Amino acid sequence: MVVPISIDELRSIGESAGLHRVGVASAEPFENARTTIESRKDAGLDAGMQFTFRNPVRSTDPRRTLPSARSLVVGARAHVAAIPSRPPGAQGRVARYAVDDAYGALRAGLEAVAARLVVDGWQTRVLLDDNALVDRAAAHRAGLGWYGKNANVLLPGAGSWFVLGSVLTDAPLQTSPEVVPDGCGSCNRCIDGCPTAAIVAPGVVDARRCLAWLVQAEGDFPDQFRAALGDRIYGCDDCQEVCPPNRRARRPPPDDGNADGTWVPLVDLLQASDDELIARHGRWYIPRRDPRYLRRNALVALGNVGDRRDHEVAAVIERYETGDDPMLRRHAEWAAAQLGLEKAGR
Repeated sequence: MVVPISIDELRSIGESAGLHRVGVASAEPFENARTTIESRKDAGLDAGMQFTFRNPVRSTDPRRTLPSARSLVVGARAHVAAIPSRPPGAQGRVARYAVDDAYGALRAGLEAVAARLVVDGWQTRVLLDDNALVDRAAAHRAGLGWYGKNANVLLPGAGSWFVLGSVLTDAPLQTSPEVVPDGCGSCNRCIDGCPTAAIVAPGVVDARRCLAWLVQAEGDFPDQFRAALGDRIYGCDDCQEVCPPNRRARRPPPDDGNADGTWVPLVDLLQASDDELIARHGRWYIPRRDPRYLRRNALVALGNVGDRRDHEVAAVIERYETGDDPMLRRHAEWAAAQLGLEKAGR
């Protein structure tokens, strides 16, 4: 039998291919994660979210994906952390992980690791942003970081500005030596800094209140959280921005990300066609791939940050107030009321 490759060599391959951290974990079921997911579903904290909540038995047992699995090579790829200043006009803000294709770079790094294992005759499956695996539990077991109170995994010296993924393999790899101890201590800044009080206990997020989920959920955006959405149209970084380890983090080289997509002109988004919106933002999770949800979010954001004296702002809101889509009409009416615009048709 071929002697399995060492952790150090796997780390070298992954880092040469663009990963910033690499660890190895066993492929045993994540029993604690399964219990947690099921209890939070029972409490309604998932808010109908799918992802790893859809089938906890599958997402917490790597052998449901690869029955012969023995190991997980877990990789972390940094995404942009510094954001440019807001351009003039009504702008919608995008969460930092979604600004550039961090997942594409993560996949490339994981596939390089998988390719090396395949050369030695081992089976592999690359899993990232996938319902089949709880990425944070894998990263924690692989010794990449600890669970923060905002439920993100924080990497020592680097914080949580990372996306995570794994290579599932039947190779009997040496695992990373130990789990990283908690680094949060008594700090509660993420809990206190959440704009909707969605972090209801250390490590427990109520998706019914979490802006990062609500911008991806179907139906109307909840009225009670529209003002709190502010200028966001996709994601929310507040609990990470106030986190001391993130503020002190040593960042990867400056060419590792492109922050140009942090701001999206709201009027332009609301004037774009379906095809244009999917071409620009198709990497995002959009319910049913329906661009009307991007428009819904943009209308709420425009109601929060638009200038009522701007004729383009008033015109685009009126267009949706008098449009054929009942959901978008309701959000346009809310935006108009927020800005003190005269109701269309009067």
